[in-house]
Amino acid sequence: MCQLLGMNCNSQASITFSFTGFRQRGGRTSHHVDGWGVGFYEPGGCRVFHDDQPASESPLAAFLGDYPIPSAIVISHLRRATQGVRSLANCHPFQREWMGQPWLFSHNGDLRGFEPALTGPFRPIGTTDSERAFCWLMQELRAQFADRVRPVGWAELAPQIALLAERIARHGNFNFLLSNGEALFAHCSSKLYLLQRQHPFPTARLIDCDISLDLGRLNGVDDRMALVATEPLTDAEPWVRLATGEMRVFVGGETVWRQVDPRTQAFAPADEREMVAAG
Repeated sequence: MCQLLGMNCNSQASITFSFTGFRQRGGRTSHHVDGWGVGFYEPGGCRVFHDDQPASESPLAAFLGDYPIPSAIVISHLRRATQGVRSLANCHPFQREWMGQPWLFSHNGDLRGFEPALTGPFRPIGTTDSERAFCWLMQELRAQFADRVRPVGWAELAPQIALLAERIARHGNFNFLLSNGEALFAHCSSKLYLLQRQHPFPTARLIDCDISLDLGRLNGVDDRMALVATEPLTDAEPWVRLATGEMRVFVGGETVWRQVDPRTQAFAPADEREMVAAG
């Protein structure tokens, strides 16, 4: 399967440190070699980069590992193809516009028998199950809020996205990251880890390469950051494994909404989460 990485902060920050470790999994420390992509939300829009080459060998990925792009929300993806050939059209994150907002989506998993009718403006460009799921999800959200003329807030979107995710997940593994630039939505079908960083910031060490960074030197006492990844990126930090079926919404570097069962609207207390140390 593929690898996901997402970041949400309360102020613009650079993801160069985490991305440097993450991209090693695109052919060096793991076998996700069928392309990669990353999207950075900035005021007024977002920048999205794709490459169909392994991230560990890509000059573009190396450049982005050294070039800080300040952003409050980032979504990145390493692809290991299960459906669809290696091509730029099949690289995540996928992007669509709705209500004047740029939406980004990345998926890790394999959906079987998911062939929904796509009747609106959202159509796949590539041939992946992931992009097909994204188009259907956007189609259903557009229908649900058809009477709205302004962007819908995350509090209204979250329950609807959770219900749609549960329907898609009946067809297979559906871990995903989704954003409109206001919030980061994360859904766990099988494996997804969360790390919350805030003052006092540690010195972090990457698992996939021998690099450490004193985060306290780069962050202030009021800074907050949430990182979401398929596998922990650092050791000796308290990564949390999300529950099967769990969805979270992150705004300002912290969880603002969490649901573990969209059919019952059940919420899980924090002490029921599995705490792990990466490594």
